[in-house]
Amino acid sequence: MDSNTSTNNPIPSLELWGGLECTVNRVRDEYFSQLDRNGHAERACDIQRFASLGIRAIRYPILWERTAPNGLDSADWTWPDERLPALREAGVQPIAGLIHHGSGPQHTSLIDPDFAEQLAEYAGAVAARYPWLEYYTPVNEPCTTARFAGLYGVWYPHGRDDRTFVQALLNQCRAVVLSMRAIRTVNPNAKLVQTDDLGKTYSTPEMAHVAEFYNERRWLAWDLLCGMVDERHKLWKYLTRTGIAAEEFLWFRDNPCPPDIIGVNYYVTSERWLDHRPERFPEHHRGIADGQPCADIEASRVLATPTAGIAPLLAETWDRYRIPLAVTEAHIDANREDQLRWLLEIWEAAQQSQRNGVDVRAVTVWSLLGSFDWNSLVTQNRGYYEPGPFDVRSPLPRPTALAKMMRELSSGAPLSHPVLRGQGWWRRPGRFLCHPPVATPAALTSISADGHRLVGTGAAPILVLGATGTLGRAFARVCQKRNLNFKLLSRQDMDIADPDSVERALAEHKPWAVINTCGYVRVDDAEGEIERCMRENTIGPAVLAAACARHGVHLTSFSSDLVFDGRQDRPYVESDPVAPLNVYGRSKAEAERIVLDKNPDALMVRTSAFFGPWDQYNFVTLALGALERGEPFVAASDLTITPTYVPDLVHACLDLAIDREAGIWHLSNGGAVTWADLALRAAERAGVDASRLELRTGSQLGFAAARPAYCALHSERGVLLPKLDDALGRYLELRAGDPVEMEELVMTAESRQPVASGHRQQEATEVGAVQAGT
Repeated sequence: MDSNTSTNNPIPSLELWGGLECTVNRVRDEYFSQLDRNGHAERACDIQRFASLGIRAIRYPILWERTAPNGLDSADWTWPDERLPALREAGVQPIAGLIHHGSGPQHTSLIDPDFAEQLAEYAGAVAARYPWLEYYTPVNEPCTTARFAGLYGVWYPHGRDDRTFVQALLNQCRAVVLSMRAIRTVNPNAKLVQTDDLGKTYSTPEMAHVAEFYNERRWLAWDLLCGMVDERHKLWKYLTRTGIAAEEFLWFRDNPCPPDIIGVNYYVTSERWLDHRPERFPEHHRGIADGQPCADIEASRVLATPTAGIAPLLAETWDRYRIPLAVTEAHIDANREDQLRWLLEIWEAAQQSQRNGVDVRAVTVWSLLGSFDWNSLVTQNRGYYEPGPFDVRSPLPRPTALAKMMRELSSGAPLSHPVLRGQGWWRRPGRFLCHPPVATPAALTSISADGHRLVGTGAAPILVLGATGTLGRAFARVCQKRNLNFKLLSRQDMDIADPDSVERALAEHKPWAVINTCGYVRVDDAEGEIERCMRENTIGPAVLAAACARHGVHLTSFSSDLVFDGRQDRPYVESDPVAPLNVYGRSKAEAERIVLDKNPDALMVRTSAFFGPWDQYNFVTLALGALERGEPFVAASDLTITPTYVPDLVHACLDLAIDREAGIWHLSNGGAVTWADLALRAAERAGVDASRLELRTGSQLGFAAARPAYCALHSERGVLLPKLDDALGRYLELRAGDPVEMEELVMTAESRQPVASGHRQQEATEVGAVQAGT
């Protein structure tokens, strides 16, 4: 890491950094700690995981609220005493973060007149204890934090006016100046890496004055630190109209503390579109700005031709400050292939920017352990999780495909994953939330981009086997939505029990992955068709597994909860012994054993009790249809299962296949319910009269095949699917014809609302008449 700002020196090669989501934000008197949620607070072994990615540096927390919540006299340095030397020994340079979207310990706040001096005292203590630390971010994203805490009322102290926003911004920036002063008293060579969100707002001509205001406001933190705010600044009237004395702004001119590296954080929500025709857009994107009704929405959801992404914004930042840059947060809440595509697009944009003369030093993958509840701006503990290079829903953090991609980027190895050859959703035709899309302004059209360099090059497909089945068609539907190259094959195209047929199909299509949804599914009929059931459920998957192993093709195949005998009184996990009661269950249990014996790299998914919006014959759809018509519907009251929402299952399986996961994995939407309970719960959620629901015992239903009384599933490897009630809610929305955004491209209802939409809508309302001063 070299922060030399001389433009005469050659720009070094692009480095890969990592970042750890460590927000400790306050909502009223409740604190939300990402380190506690992601487990890193208690897991020192993560250091070696991070180092294994090949990163040169890591944004790492030494947070004021955690270390000295009651003052320096009672500070507990145990945690950083262990972690910082471990990072140093692993060859990873820490960039020490002291406040991350926080407001300090409970006794202070962002508008406390003593906030800056108190943080500076803490910063000096950090430097004194760790004098070898060279890189610091005393306050992460001061402008963004000031907006959330001072303008939108989201975080403490919950201000909703311009004065509180500006005062919070001034206090944070003053804290940065004083903190670096205290740190450099100990280490004169200490460097400031100052982060903030780098966005840009575009608009219709009618909203141009609002867009101009937003585009000036985004620079405020960096402008203050660089001593650029005085009477000539474009926002001077706005700033001083708050009633804050001019001397508070001019203090920064007299005490400049320019960053050694400007850290820009960039998300798909960072580029916005303001439109004076709010009726064209979903309701939660509507608001008021400068007294005018408008819509505020991600530009990617609106513009007919997408923007070029981060590269022009990096050039703007470089032209404004001529200070070395780093992308300090690169992350998208999306399916796995789009996470990979997003990272590659930003990486290549940074490389192109270097070639264009912009001094970009690094790209930071954010966040190494994922993040929790950012879809609610961390105001509620809903458990909504966005994985990163590691997925912490497993007992120990599980490396995803992002981890392998990071190792390839850091080592200069060729990027290997076939899914990189497709465009991300933010560049695909199905991204729009208004129809027709908005014509892209001429100034943007000339710099638009198609994405990264691999787009359009030949991509190996996924072979989806089972063209006539519910699950096979669901995979084809979701692959198409996710822009994953696939081929949907019937038995005529590939008979999995015929080795020659399998070899011909693999040779013809040259897939990187196979998803086998074929199989015999009639549980009762299997008692009389044993040979056919075993051929389709056991022999075929075994032949396929051996062929995939020979060709290095990842295989995903499916098993069932019926491999268990139901004698447990708790949900079954992957390591529980199998003991099937019927022919169908035996065929699946034997398939698990043989498939994983012939191909240990295969993924075998146990699941059960499908329901979904795309077929008319699943249990929930049949139950609701009969009850709505006033017809009786019979359901077992003593057979306990775990329902599985098909879109959730398909998305999770595709992510796991992209990660090249192996072994047995239980995937369901959780909750141990009887079939009758499931029908009743669905009817209640749908507002359907369930009085014609007739409860029967399994023995009364006269099944030919024995059924386990209890075969609920749980996972010891990681619970990846949302809860049953969440899934039922989304199923009913689609069944009612409600326009679920992107039609199940994401797995939870909460994530359908983009991260920024809520706070930007509040922003549009709060701006009021401010723009007249710009």
